[in-house]
Amino acid sequence: MKLSKLSTAILVASGLLVSACSQPPMDESNKQSATAPINYQLQNIDQQRLGIYTEVTLTSDLSHLNDNQRKMIGILIDASKIMDDLFWKQAFGEDKATFLSRIADHDVRRFADINYGPWDRLDGDKVFLSSFSEKSPGAQFYPHDVTKEELNNADFKDKQGLYSMVKRDQQGNLYSTAYATEFRTELEQAAELLRQASHLAVDKDFANYLNLRADALLNNSYQPSDFAWMDMKNNPIDVVIGPIETYEDQLFGYRSAFESYVLVKDLAWSERLAKFAAFLPELQTGLPVAQKYKQEVPGSDADLNAYDVVYYAGHSNAGSKTIAINLPNDEQVQLEKGTRRLQLKNAMRAKFDKILVPIADQLIVPEQRKHITFDAFFANTMFHEVAHGLGIKNTITGKGTVRQSLQEHASAIEEGKADILGLYMVEQLLKKGEITEGTLEDYYITFMAGIFRSVRFGASSAHGKANMIRFNFFKQEGAFSKNAQGLYQVDMEKMGAAMAKLSNLILTLQGDGDYQKVDQLIATHGDIKAELQADLTKLAQANIPVDVTFKQGKTVLGL
Repeated sequence: MKLSKLSTAILVASGLLVSACSQPPMDESNKQSATAPINYQLQNIDQQRLGIYTEVTLTSDLSHLNDNQRKMIGILIDASKIMDDLFWKQAFGEDKATFLSRIADHDVRRFADINYGPWDRLDGDKVFLSSFSEKSPGAQFYPHDVTKEELNNADFKDKQGLYSMVKRDQQGNLYSTAYATEFRTELEQAAELLRQASHLAVDKDFANYLNLRADALLNNSYQPSDFAWMDMKNNPIDVVIGPIETYEDQLFGYRSAFESYVLVKDLAWSERLAKFAAFLPELQTGLPVAQKYKQEVPGSDADLNAYDVVYYAGHSNAGSKTIAINLPNDEQVQLEKGTRRLQLKNAMRAKFDKILVPIADQLIVPEQRKHITFDAFFANTMFHEVAHGLGIKNTITGKGTVRQSLQEHASAIEEGKADILGLYMVEQLLKKGEITEGTLEDYYITFMAGIFRSVRFGASSAHGKANMIRFNFFKQEGAFSKNAQGLYQVDMEKMGAAMAKLSNLILTLQGDGDYQKVDQLIATHGDIKAELQADLTKLAQANIPVDVTFKQGKTVLGL
């Protein structure tokens, strides 16, 4: 999830961000900035933190693509840049070019660009620039004075909508405005680019998807294009584009943010993965929870593929970067068709080499480090995405979908489910002999090292809360121990038992739609305790990057 692209990004932003669309209402921090000094100063964090992202050149072998396909990638990157500008509006609300121009220090400006604003996304959205106050939980999706109680009690069209902004009229009443209306100028430009790309597509299913996605940007109805994307299996190029994930909405988790990934398929790795999706229905029946919590049948049309990602934009590029995708999010599409799981292999490899292996060398006992493997990291990440298809999408208590009933906690508990059920799937497929690479020790110990990598993203995001719940629950159950040198060792038997117990707990909470119990779980297990913080400080002192940022674009690809 979205950068060393200041020169081109600022030029694009200066053209696109002065569109005819009205700006979202500004909060107190943004009002202050209108009269603030020209040069924003670093505050609340030290200079060393500006180096937590290591730059990776985002490229892929394009030699197998023809001229039209290479041209198509360039057009899709242009459309992605528009998504990037729209996400700046949703997340921050101010003109990107003006904002960045007021930061004199190059390193501070780069950090603000990576974070899409003055808040440190990997440290609980801490303010790191002068003249700004704390970030609103609802970002720019809602009026900044709105409360959860007011919104819950209000009655207006599309109150829980994925694709609309919430505003106040002159009388102070809440109303919604569709993205297709709010961002019309930019979305017309993006739709036209998608149609241009469709003319270059040889694969009819891909061309159909691009045209339907262009329609969706303008009519605010994304489900037809989601269904079309599920039917698109064979094209060597792909694009995930539009308003998709709801993590940026930390007030309710209802509203989706604009993002994009431009992808080139890895045919050899995709062939290796193709067989696993077929096991979803069987694995659903074996989940360690009562039958009523697994009564839904996962779609059998799901597939697994590996890609090199050649461009990130918007939400996917902000702060920590996504290395695997499980989409669509639409519950009806998931039940009828399943989902597609896209493993972003080049980005994944960069994080394994530059971050995970150095973390293991610092925190895992020497005798278990041999079990840290890229195959296990890839599989754990992949089955996390597959596991989103397991469990239940609609509560059994009549509270609607899990997403609606758990509100702002829905994303965190869903990510926690996918983490733990992904490991469950690996264990089951190893027993069946369907996974033949490595041992259970490889997957468990790599999973443990992966927790340390992920918790460094902070405990404020959905993924961060999920990581902390898992770490603290595993500690409570004795799944790992710590020796006198401060190094961690996995207890294989207790790890398996803890995995089953946490799986049962999360699936039950989701099925019941029990907001209060989820809120309590996050309150007790969803934060970083002092002992773990000391370990994270140790990693920082060893200068191990927290995440990656990308040198990317058409020039990098030679287009």
